[in-house]
Amino acid sequence: MQEHHIIPADKMLPHRLLVLPLVGNPIFPGIFTPLIIESEQDIAVVNESLQGDNLIGLLLTQNSDESEEEGGSSLYQVGTVAKIVKKINLPDGGLNIFISTLKRFRVVKYLSNSSPLSAAVEYLEDENQENEEVQALTRSLITEMRSISKNNPLFTEEMRLNMVNIDHPGKIADFIASIMNVDKHEQQRILETLDVRDRMEQVLVFIKKEQELMKIQQKIQQRINDKVEKNQRDYFLKEELKAIQQELGLTGDPKSSDYQRYRELFDSLKLNEETQEQVEKELEKFQLMEPNSAEFTVTRNYLEILSSLPWNDPVKEEIDLKRSKEILDEDHYGLDDVKDRIIEYLAVRKLKQDSKGSIICLVGPPGVGKTSVGQSIARALGKEFFRFSVGGMRDEAEIKGHRRTYIGSMPGKIIQGLRIVKSKNPVFMIDEIDKMGASFQGDPSSALLEVLDPEQNHAFRDHYLDVPFDASHILFIVTANTLDTVPRPLLDRMEVIRLSGYIAEEKLSIAKKYLIPKSLKRSGLKRTHIRYSVKALRSIADEYAREAGMRNYEKALDRIHRKVAKAVVLEEADLPIKIDPEGLEKYLGKPIFREDELKRASTPGIIIGLAWTNYGGDTLMIESINIQGKGGLKLTGKMGDVMQESANIAYSYIRHIAQYYGIKRNFFDTNLVHLHIPEGATPKDGPSAGITMAASLFSLARGKRVKARLAMTGELSLAGKVLPIGGLKEKTIAARRNQIKEIIIPKANLRDLEEIPDHVKKGITFHPVSTMDEVLEIAFSVEKTSPHKKQDY
Repeated sequence: MQEHHIIPADKMLPHRLLVLPLVGNPIFPGIFTPLIIESEQDIAVVNESLQGDNLIGLLLTQNSDESEEEGGSSLYQVGTVAKIVKKINLPDGGLNIFISTLKRFRVVKYLSNSSPLSAAVEYLEDENQENEEVQALTRSLITEMRSISKNNPLFTEEMRLNMVNIDHPGKIADFIASIMNVDKHEQQRILETLDVRDRMEQVLVFIKKEQELMKIQQKIQQRINDKVEKNQRDYFLKEELKAIQQELGLTGDPKSSDYQRYRELFDSLKLNEETQEQVEKELEKFQLMEPNSAEFTVTRNYLEILSSLPWNDPVKEEIDLKRSKEILDEDHYGLDDVKDRIIEYLAVRKLKQDSKGSIICLVGPPGVGKTSVGQSIARALGKEFFRFSVGGMRDEAEIKGHRRTYIGSMPGKIIQGLRIVKSKNPVFMIDEIDKMGASFQGDPSSALLEVLDPEQNHAFRDHYLDVPFDASHILFIVTANTLDTVPRPLLDRMEVIRLSGYIAEEKLSIAKKYLIPKSLKRSGLKRTHIRYSVKALRSIADEYAREAGMRNYEKALDRIHRKVAKAVVLEEADLPIKIDPEGLEKYLGKPIFREDELKRASTPGIIIGLAWTNYGGDTLMIESINIQGKGGLKLTGKMGDVMQESANIAYSYIRHIAQYYGIKRNFFDTNLVHLHIPEGATPKDGPSAGITMAASLFSLARGKRVKARLAMTGELSLAGKVLPIGGLKEKTIAARRNQIKEIIIPKANLRDLEEIPDHVKKGITFHPVSTMDEVLEIAFSVEKTSPHKKQDY
């Protein structure tokens, strides 16, 4: 343990000191400095000291967040005694005192632990201050500090003079430690070091660290200076280049030419008042901006998009109804509803001389020609055509654009389309509107509400443009496979036209007129290379492409033509190659649908129903069997809730009327009835199979087969009423594909029956019914045996 020299107590340095805690940094001996006193306890200590010998002991707190109530235990034990030279009262109630620090001391013990703190102290002397090593360290310290202070504005001239004039090695170390940027706890450690050599070595280490930091700082400063000098040099050279160009009468800088171009463009456009104001602001901002700034590119892109939009009024239309009808007939077979609606629309526009747009919604299964109809409409009207799909879209910004605050922001699809077509009254096709999604980024279907509303879209406001644009001249055509997922408010804004599937005769006509020439061209064949028989084309429709649309039919033709192209190139067959029903297997493989695979109700309990799906109409087998044992109803076939309710209604109703049709009274009590709809992996729902399931249960209970080639559709109520259904045309087409000859339909659907073309209904007998009793009479040739009245079971 080191031996410390204790100076004797005299009048100037008493052994009892009032203690003033320091929160910031320790104060070394030999320093004259001001000190701000704010807390009431510290002010009391200062005032009490001034009433006595003006001396106070300065001790650093070990932790700055510790409360003063902890007394001396929170303070370091070594500090500095200081004399208060002057006191100034501050306006906020605090004090500003000037102190001169004299000597180190160590606390022997605290005489009081409450404010004001006082302690018994002993004074400490420096050790090992007179040897050659200390002298060498002193020179090193002064030399190093001179090099640091030379380029550091924080070191004043007064500091440099003080450092040179100090003759005591220990005081030099104290002075340097007090002005260095060192952690307060490290400074306290230096304060507690009495060996001068050790103290100077510690200070020298901190000086070396400071020098390393200064080197790094100088490197950074040099890099910044180099960049600034380069930018200044570039700026002056550009200014000189401008001056030279002006003297020679050459074109100005690119920014000026862009500004002039935009000014001329906007002057030639018919802008609304709000847009004109926005354009003036943006042009003024663009002119004042530096090309190097990030905002310059954003503003330039905005002006570019704004100036490329069709702001001027559309040219007056010359509408020729006869020519338009010829184009529609030329492009599509059938689709009379759609063609009539387009011709009506054109007739109104011709009479009214109004260029306002309209919204048409084409609904139908895949492959019936919804998208191609849109292109034909644009051709018939002589308008520009733009198509985009919203299937799977989940962000409303795709429709209404992104705000300009985002990097890489751009307008929505509507504004992008108008830029591309450069016309104010084009035809816009929005595909797959029933397949839009919603996410945390917004709901695009809600964004379409404004776009597709004729009362609102005359001032459509894209988020990117943020100015109104008149989109009311656009003719919108939207397509969907089903309307179930289209929001009702959106549906209200559109005129719905349904495109049903095609029957075999229609497929033949479409194949001859459109698909075969188109496919031959794709395959590089000529009409002289191949010849189809009518029966072959019919067989393709019946055996390979029995769906509602024409896509699989077209794929089948493409497969045939690829094989024919190979035969032509390799000279494997004589031309023209004839395609007949017997040779189809060679080109298309085994038939996908065979005659023996057509749905037939061959045993009791099996009935053919008709369904309507997103892919068109379809036939549906309803099967039921009975298992002896406890009564009840079991349902399978992935039925939805509504269909299960229909099955339970059918079961209850057939049990209710059992006694009127010769069904054994205890049949349903002693047999578990299992009702199943095949294709169990396919979800099924809806009420339109109600009478079909009731007929299946009746057929099973009576052991009687249904009439051959008969199908039925209709919702059944618990009272035995047959209620209307939807999609009658699609269901009729599906029945025709399955070679059904008779269809039972609800009487309320007679209005729909009248709208079905005669060539679709040809060969099918329709039976309109209003009660289940009529259904049973037609399907099973049975009648009630007693009056319909309430029975007790």
